[in-house]
Amino acid sequence: MLAEYLPLLLLVAIAVGFVAVSLVVASYLGPWSPTPVKAKAYESGIITSPETEVAGSRFPVKFYLVAMMFIIFDVEAVFLYPWAVVLRDLGWFAVGAMAIFILLLFESYYYVLRKGGLEWD
Repeated sequence: MLAEYLPLLLLVAIAVGFVAVSLVVASYLGPWSPTPVKAKAYESGIITSPETEVAGSRFPVKFYLVAMMFIIFDVEAVFLYPWAVVLRDLGWFAVGAMAIFILLLFESYYYVLRKGGLEWD
């Protein structure tokens, strides 16, 4: 029985070995030139030096809202595609369940729209 899993274990060993060798080779052959500028924190163009007006300020939440909206609608696409493929076999119960799912997603879109998540002032 263990012999049936031998090809899978061999594939996993080859993959892990390839990753390990790639990391070791990249660490020796890759360029490495640390500077103080490269060591500073960097978030979406916000310069952290004291002479700027945004130094020490909080990161804008708008970026997180856009990311969350992308995840919400990406998940919607992931669920809608398989549902559409087998729609004829599922029946009316699945149509109702997917309608509720889509209504909940549109409610989240409406919430973000109402809260001003799409306004970039």
